[in-house]
Amino acid sequence: MLRLMALTRVTRLPAGAGRSGGNRVFRGWWIVAALAVTQTVGYGALYYAFAVLLQPMARDLHASATVVTGALTASTLAGAVMAVPVGRWLDRHGGRGLMTTGSLAATALLAAWSQVHTVAQLYAVLVGVGLTSAMVLYEPAFAVVVAWFDPGRRANALLAITVVAGFASSVFLPVTGLLVDRYGWREALLLLAVLHGAVTVPLHALVLRRPPTGPAPSQGHPLTSGRGRAVRDTRFWILAVGFVAHSAAVSALTVHLVAYLISRGHPATFAAGVAGLLGILSVTGRVVLTGAQRRVRPSTVVAAIFALQALAAASLPLAAASRTGAVIAVVGFGLGFGAATIARPTMLADRYGTSGYATISGLLTVPVTLAKAGAPLAAAGLMYAAGGYTPVWVAVAVCCAVAAAGMLTRAGAAPPP
Repeated sequence: MLRLMALTRVTRLPAGAGRSGGNRVFRGWWIVAALAVTQTVGYGALYYAFAVLLQPMARDLHASATVVTGALTASTLAGAVMAVPVGRWLDRHGGRGLMTTGSLAATALLAAWSQVHTVAQLYAVLVGVGLTSAMVLYEPAFAVVVAWFDPGRRANALLAITVVAGFASSVFLPVTGLLVDRYGWREALLLLAVLHGAVTVPLHALVLRRPPTGPAPSQGHPLTSGRGRAVRDTRFWILAVGFVAHSAAVSALTVHLVAYLISRGHPATFAAGVAGLLGILSVTGRVVLTGAQRRVRPSTVVAAIFALQALAAASLPLAAASRTGAVIAVVGFGLGFGAATIARPTMLADRYGTSGYATISGLLTVPVTLAKAGAPLAAAGLMYAAGGYTPVWVAVAVCCAVAAAGMLTRAGAAPPP
């Protein structure tokens, strides 16, 4: 939170900003603070807790870890289905009602999750969690921020939320572990449900508001933004390919990194510790991206970060032979771990404006989420077919290189009317 307050202090009103503009910015930063908290709790309870609950759930439900993990994949896919309808709602009605309703439903589902006794019930509940997550996590939160802030302040607002929420895993993985050890996984979920409801519901209901004068001014294309202009724009589809490729690369490496390092002879504790660097480095990468894009075109900065990730992934087969090499490769990849999270809303809003932003973002979220869900399975299939992980890391490097090229490709100076 200290980081968040520091970011708010460096923001200055442009010359000539009146009382209305000042009130808007002041209110906007209160919304950012609220969303930073709700995103941290939301990701912690609805997503990261699953990793700790996996083994005790599998044991209690008499199912394999693979079958139980499939419920998380189903949850992710359900979120993809909701992306476009949620975007349309946000463009028409704003985020307050949607995110409050989603928080209430997610809280009820966390409680229901604690009562499942069959695999079928687990899948049903987690599909519901996926649907409600699409209503309360990053995409709707970013849509609210884009509507409140002009381009000069938008990057800092997005960074503030993601810096705080970036520590969700660092907080909730150990906290959930302590709760499971002391009370059991069912009681741990009930306690997480109480925390989630007590924090997210009032903050979404009492703090979120629609901007008093409509969407924030945009310095992007002057024509009215909308889904039609995006789908007719070649640049949109190039960006889509780039972000889908990057999502697949990040998801595949995240899931398989620990197993790969162990297969190279490293202790499990070392492998897990190195993989844990990814979360910390994601915050660092976001700070670097936000600072650099004030001086360099955002697409250029993102392309450079993705290219660094391509080099890091390609170097893994050689670098992972030693602990030092493994750490260096993971650090190189980790700096771009969270870059796409704040690059996507910034680049979309800058090009297409804020009117219709949430719908456009939803269109892009669908294939990105599908890639995130499917890439680990595809990587596993490639690993077994090839008899080793080297082709997997080559594929990850190629995906990052494709993403870097997509960020640099400029198909037209402006989107079509």
